Amino acid sequence: MRRRNRSRKGSNQKNLINRSLRAVSWLLPGLVVKRWMLTSGLGLLMALLGAAIWADLKPIYWSIEALFWLLTVITTFLPRSITGSLIFLVGVGILLWGQSRSFGSIQQALAPSKDTELLDALRAKSKLNRGPNIVAIGGGTGLSSLLSGLKSFSSRITAIVTVADDGGSSGVLRRELGVQPPGDIRNCLAALSTETSLLTRLFQYRFSSGSGLQGHSFGNLFLSALTAITGSLETAITASSRVLAVQGQVVPATNVDVKLWAELENGQRIEGETAIGNAPSPIVRIGCYPEQPSALPRALDAIANADLVLLGPGSLYTSLLPNLLIPEIVDAIQRSSAPKLYICNLMTQPGETDGLDVSGHIRAIEAQLASFGVSKRIFSSILAQDVIDPSPLVEYYKTRGAEPVTCDKKALKSQGYTVIQTQLQGRSSRPTPTLRHDARSLAIAVMRFYRKYK
Repeated sequence: MRRRNRSRKGSNQKNLINRSLRAVSWLLPGLVVKRWMLTSGLGLLMALLGAAIWADLKPIYWSIEALFWLLTVITTFLPRSITGSLIFLVGVGILLWGQSRSFGSIQQALAPSKDTELLDALRAKSKLNRGPNIVAIGGGTGLSSLLSGLKSFSSRITAIVTVADDGGSSGVLRRELGVQPPGDIRNCLAALSTETSLLTRLFQYRFSSGSGLQGHSFGNLFLSALTAITGSLETAITASSRVLAVQGQVVPATNVDVKLWAELENGQRIEGETAIGNAPSPIVRIGCYPEQPSALPRALDAIANADLVLLGPGSLYTSLLPNLLIPEIVDAIQRSSAPKLYICNLMTQPGETDGLDVSGHIRAIEAQLASFGVSKRIFSSILAQDVIDPSPLVEYYKTRGAEPVTCDKKALKSQGYTVIQTQLQGRSSRPTPTLRHDARSLAIAVMRFYRKYK
């Protein structure tokens, strides 16, 4: 019994200390709390002063007389040195206790089912708000993986997403409803969402049966319906961002209905994103109809204010280069003084980048930029995967026509490139079913690059 009481007493003391430390933590800088506490206190004093003046200053005289009487009584029993410090500590304790209980009530009202303490949430939000202004350009699963990792380091993220997809659910909706393809945008919204996992899973849910519904995701239908209601995909994305509590913003590269075309090494010309992804011959160059589509102002503003501009990862000819078919975006990237980083894929893609190493990817990007008269190298920094160890998964990819993208770091550095190689697929001991970028490993590598240029 004594041990139990002693243990309970120790636990209570520990909890009291933790609560006290947490109460004091509200005074730490960066939470934007102290200024409003002081403002509230000043407002209260001014209100009391105004009431006293209104009452011909009599309440002030009464308060001063009562205060002197109280101090005289207290100091009769205790020395002034003890009385002052004791009352000061009691007052501070009551203040901190009251504020802690107030914020606890706010926490209960705003997020009763969440485990995160309001103080911790404010700290995290304050840290994210001070993060760099990042612009990530691309599309597909590569971009969404990057975004899901970056949102742990900054809340000022802009994803500029290609809208050239014409396959799967997006292609069907594009053909039948005349809307821009929502698939890549949906993935980016889900990646940046801070809402409950259930709502995000709902947005990503894909119907596996049902006449006319099979193969469609709920998010694609939701975005298409909002586009029809609001009149533009941009407005639909803004509304969806509020529903999903998106951290940052997702912006289509253009609001023009573009269609890709590609010229192949064998002289053939093919049209459509799906056909380009399965090209029967190496791709020489790509373009789009209509030529030189306009960019959205939000995308251009984001690039102009960026602290870091990222291109990739993603399918080279169907996710990355389509964004560089928009002259205004190319011009904005060129004029930006922010550091720029190209993130290369882990594996080649059969029918699209067969046999291309990191240098081959870079040459394709620079050739695309050169078509708009860009002579100066823009993406001179490269983030690439370190050597991938042999594994059954790598062998499986090889049977499907994919190879690890090799990187001749020495040759690239001799050409003036800055090359960063690291383990971008993560170091998890548990095998994964796919060879893709690990979101956290990728984001850490990107932030290390940024801090070198900060």
